[in-house]
Amino acid sequence: MSLVNAVSSSFQEAFGHAPELLVRAPGRVNLIGEHTDYNGGFVLPAAIDKEIYFAVAPNALNRIRLVAHDKHQRHEVALTQDLKPGPVPWANYLLGVVAQLQARGAKVGGFDCVFGGNIPMGAGLSSSAAVECGLAFALNQVYNLGFPPLALAQIAQQAEHTFAGVQCGLMDQFASLMSRAGHVVRLDCRSLQYEYFPFDTTAAQVVLCNSGVKHNLADSEYNIRRGQCEQGVAVVRQHYPQVQTLRNVTRTMLEEHRAALDAVVYRRCRYVIAENERVLTACAFLEAGNLAAFGQEMYASHAGLRDDYEVSCQELDVLVDLARAQRGVFGARMMGGGFGGCTINLIEPAHVPAFQAAVAAGFSARFNRPLEMYQATIVAGVSALSTIPTTAN
Repeated sequence: MSLVNAVSSSFQEAFGHAPELLVRAPGRVNLIGEHTDYNGGFVLPAAIDKEIYFAVAPNALNRIRLVAHDKHQRHEVALTQDLKPGPVPWANYLLGVVAQLQARGAKVGGFDCVFGGNIPMGAGLSSSAAVECGLAFALNQVYNLGFPPLALAQIAQQAEHTFAGVQCGLMDQFASLMSRAGHVVRLDCRSLQYEYFPFDTTAAQVVLCNSGVKHNLADSEYNIRRGQCEQGVAVVRQHYPQVQTLRNVTRTMLEEHRAALDAVVYRRCRYVIAENERVLTACAFLEAGNLAAFGQEMYASHAGLRDDYEVSCQELDVLVDLARAQRGVFGARMMGGGFGGCTINLIEPAHVPAFQAAVAAGFSARFNRPLEMYQATIVAGVSALSTIPTTAN
């Protein structure tokens, strides 16, 4: 049985009626531009074929009834205008979406929801954003709320801020909702303007290597990094009042006031400013078809994340070093919030089997455990799969 059919059947078993709507919500990769989104910078993500499926239907109970198919767990709360985060972490991502819709005046009734997917948890592929965006899209459809996709992304982002405690940028939710098959999308997180770039997977296959180190951004130093960037902005703003985020800060401005900055804060800011430049440079290489030069920007990104932003870990560094030594590899870097998760690798398709064998062997020899790898296809953002009759079959 396919995963989407399993989720639909689980819904029928849990609630005794058929779902009204089936939705798929993809995870994402980010080719380059890490930790720049919450600093008003540039990112270059794409949705991939690791996805979460939702079966949703209204109920007449004025209750929210949720089932996590993969966890075999159920959670139920009364639908009120004063929803609060509760003791079940996975449910908070969903309840946060409802609360944010309500905050914007949307009329959401009681509903039943089953969700499950194949996005590896803790791998840096934004499973949480897929959960938020999938439900936001489904409720928008079921209740005819009329929110455009970009607004749904912002709703999902705020849900993560308020109910999961992660002060994330917009990239993950944007990528899940706004991606286009066969393209990467450059988002300007300051203006929210975006541009699609064709990405030819016949020239470069995306391969993800999972370090096996689980990361939980809410419990990691993610929020600390954001605060350090804000500290740097506050110092520079004393001399340049127009500065709102690190996007407004140039290398020259940062160096002028380096003495007033804590050494760690300086390194954090230096990384973000350089990473924004790398995204623009990398996009120019992508348009020119120069994947080798694009890959060098990926390696530079990883070095900055490792040394200046300090969000890498030993396993990620080893994976990038192993990748660099293989034939046919354009570039590699850690991806996501850090402290674990995956590396993203761009590889000539003919060299993928040899790459996987060599890197798996090298990783296993170093850490004495197997390496999980995934080949990713770039797909479209969140979509409805089909409309289901509201009566049982």
